[in-house]
Amino acid sequence: MQICLRFLIVAWLAIGSAFGFSLDRNPTVEPIFLANLPPEARQTLALIKAGGPFPYERDGIVFGNFEKRLPLQPRGYYREYTVKTPWRRDRGPRRIIAGQRDDYYYTDDHYRTFRRILEHDGR
Repeated sequence: MQICLRFLIVAWLAIGSAFGFSLDRNPTVEPIFLANLPPEARQTLALIKAGGPFPYERDGIVFGNFEKRLPLQPRGYYREYTVKTPWRRDRGPRRIIAGQRDDYYYTDDHYRTFRRILEHDGR
């Protein structure tokens, strides 16, 4: 029985990590420096800080963080904004997620992975 339970736990963790699920309540998000973002992402971040106007109707809607890939916060803490993808006619996969405490995250694969935006290199 104990071996079977261990097998199930290991299998669950392996399957979960393959699909991006985590038991970690505050996942680690790799950083990316502002200077390393595509120019469209830097433009979107500037618009967010200026309060708009935003080119897409859905910009500024609540981001639910349902997959829990960003640090857990109360619903409504995160808002999402479209980063223009030049070769796409639709909104494309790129977004910036803005937290209420000026924490910003970039995704270029429609929420599968995130990078925390660092606005300076600490020097």
